[in-house]
Order: sequence, then structure tokens, then C-alpha cells
Amino acid sequence: MLELHFAVPMAGAIICALNTRLDPKMLSTQLCHSEAKILFVDHEFLQRAEEAITLLNNTQIKPPFLVIISEHGSFSPSTLAHKSEYETLVEEIGETNFSIVRPVDECDPISLNYTSGTTLRPKGVVFSHRGAYLNSIACVFTHGMRDMATYLWTVPMFHCNGWCFSWGTAIVGGTNVFIRRCEPKAIFDNIVTHKVTHMGGAPTVLNMIANSLATDQKKVPHTVEIMTGGAPPPPTILSKIEELGFHVCHCYGLTETYGPATWCLRKPEWDLLPVDEQVKLNARQGVKHFGMGEVDVKDLITMESVKCDGKSIGEIMFKGNTVMGGYFKDSRATQEAFSGGWFRSGDLGIKHPDGYIEVKDRLKDIIISGGENISSIEVETVIYSHPGVLEVAVVARPDDYWGQTPCAFVKLKEGVQVDAQEIIQYCRDHMSHYMAPRTVIFEDLPRNSTGKVQKFVLRKKAETLGSLT
Repeated sequence: MLELHFAVPMAGAIICALNTRLDPKMLSTQLCHSEAKILFVDHEFLQRAEEAITLLNNTQIKPPFLVIISEHGSFSPSTLAHKSEYETLVEEIGETNFSIVRPVDECDPISLNYTSGTTLRPKGVVFSHRGAYLNSIACVFTHGMRDMATYLWTVPMFHCNGWCFSWGTAIVGGTNVFIRRCEPKAIFDNIVTHKVTHMGGAPTVLNMIANSLATDQKKVPHTVEIMTGGAPPPPTILSKIEELGFHVCHCYGLTETYGPATWCLRKPEWDLLPVDEQVKLNARQGVKHFGMGEVDVKDLITMESVKCDGKSIGEIMFKGNTVMGGYFKDSRATQEAFSGGWFRSGDLGIKHPDGYIEVKDRLKDIIISGGENISSIEVETVIYSHPGVLEVAVVARPDDYWGQTPCAFVKLKEGVQVDAQEIIQYCRDHMSHYMAPRTVIFEDLPRNSTGKVQKFVLRKKAETLGSLT
């Protein structure tokens, strides 16, 4: 995959890294939408790829030529006719003196990345050569990578081309370390064996490391820089991960912004503050990196910038070269996303007096109870701090009197026994009473193919519960 991130654009083509966790039906939908001509597939996912290609027979789309990446260069069995083995193909038709096919315009597309949609119609986000170049440099700088860095891959390359580190590690002559399974033991083993200096990971990866078994952990030989993005990591997880020898760089962005777009630049004066306060400050989404043109928090209707008072809520919006060119074959969704001349993230946030932004919630996840806006993220942060909680997601439950009340879905750590009332009381002891959940349900959290919690599933469950009052 790393080779192909260079080879495909250098051949004048567009790379579209597909999510390996998708089922054949969704893969088929994306192959049809992208009109891919060649499909490179690792031997581990061959059967799924074959099923996806077979489904294309019911469409007008010509199935892509299949190139199988086998484990040891030997040909893997396949039921499809138009196929080849990767190393054999390179050896037979590869040209040593091949001239790079450069883009006619630097704004020409370099890649197509699908959002982690919850339906069979996820959006295809178009990246340009210019945007990828700028974001790669910015992310390497933001991550503090220097010459000869060693990068451990726990971020899949189908996530915004690996947050652009697929190209970025080459800028600093870095060494790439890959693991087939993102598991704590493999992470610690590879850090020690290969002297890993940098890695990335969603908050779920940080949670996994922070709550890993002592037998899986190893003392890291030096501080490992770890970049995280996605849902805001709970302060308790940030604190635990740093105790294990990691230094967290907290970033924020979307597929539409090539991955990381802002970072919580750590100020020296924060080191003088109590640890709890430092962790809270480090959990903010921060300021734009130098590759992004503009970032602001604006009123959804008037498009006026909100005050830097840490209270006024608006939508986080972006402008610049590292914002997508648009959604492939979807002009209507593109126009909606850029309504008002800015890219609308769909995330609600505030601006602090120092200019740092902080995500408060997804626009669709805000809970309105008795006329008060409740941030599901703030409630989740408090519940996460309970020593018995492993994972939590909070959504709105309909209420005839209050309109909505917070409903928490909680997964406990193994062997822990806690009842709903204890969680509710813990929240009331640590936050305003009106924000505390009135319903707590213990179960595993549903996740989509990219590991994000499917809150729409939880919202449906909460709706079926009906009103408390």
C-alpha cells in the first residue's frame, strides 16, 4: 500500500484506498462509484474482494483487473479470470526507466477517499496533488518528525491516506513499521524492537494502550510521540497514556480536510499548571497548522465569528488548499458542504480567549434538555473518569417534559461491577445535575468499519425506550 501511494500517482492515476473492514456489498458500491480500473488486494482479503467484484456483474461497470499481493510472491488461487500477482506483474511489465507522469495542474486529483458513511452511499472525497503535498509537510512538522524518524503504523492508510503520512514519512527519510493487527502487545513489542519514535492512533487506540494488560506492556526506551485525532480523547486517557511513556499530540480534522487540520500546540507555561489542568488544555483541538488557510467558529445562520469567550457556540469551518476539492459525482452535497463560502464541518465548537478552539459536539449529537444545550462529549468525559468505565457514548433520549435527557451507553472494564445509579450519582457529583444522564445502559458499543461509535444506532435504541417522565 505504501509503494502504491507513490506508484499510482507517478503513473498519472488516482489512488483510492478502500477500507479493508467493509463487507463485499459496500466494497462493490465503492468500486462501482469510483469506476476503478485496477484493484490491488492483499491475499488476506481476496475472498471479500472476489465477492465484491462478482456483485459488479449486476451493474454496467466493467469489473477492475485484479492484482493479488501474495504473502511470499507465490500466486494465490482466485476464481476470477482477469488477474495477476503483484510482484510478478512488476517484474514482467515494470519499467526501470519509467518517466513520471506529472499532473497538468497541481490541483488535479491525486486520491479519492471515502467517508465512513453509515449507509450504502458514503461520499467520495477528492484530494489534490497540492493539498496532499501541503498537508504531508504540515503533518510531519506538527508531529515533530525529524530526519530518520521511525513511524509505527496503527493509522490505516484508508484513513485520509494515512493522515497523509503515507507520503510524509518519506519527506524525513523515515522508516515505516507495519503490523497486521493493532493490538497492545504488538505495539509495545515493535516500539522496543525497532526503536519507534512516532506513531498515530484514534482515541480508541489510546484507550486500548492505556487499559492494556500489564503482561502486554513493555517499558518504552524513550518518549514516543503519538498523534491522535477523531473524537476528543478523555483527559483520563491522555493522562494514563503519558504515564506509560507517550507524549500526545492532539489533532483535529476530517476526511474533507485531508485528516489533521488543527493541533493543540502545547504552550511552555502549561507545564507550571497542575497535571489535571494540563490534560484538560491538551484535550482541546487548538489552532490550525500552517498548511490550512483559515479555521474559525461561526454562527450557523449569520456566519459571524463567535466571541473568544469559551462559551459562545458555533460551527467549526475551514478554508484553504488542504480542504477537499469536493465530493465525487455529488455536486449537491458539495454545494451544501460549502454553503456560505466555507467548508462546514458539522462539528459545534467554542473559541477560548487564547484563540484555541474546542469541539463541544457533533451538530446532530447535541442534547437539548429543558431549553439547555448539553454537550454529549462533556458528559462522556466525566463518565470516562470513573475508574470502572472502559468506553462510553451518550445520546439523547426523548422526554415528554424535558424534551430530551442524556442517555449513557457504558462498557465496563473486565471484572468490574457497577450499577446504573452509581454512574448517575458519580456524574451528579462531578457536573451540573441537569447534565447528568438519567438513563444508563451497560453494553458493548456499536462501531462502524473505521472504528467510530455508531451513535445513530444508539439514538434509535434510546428512542425506543420512550419518555422517562
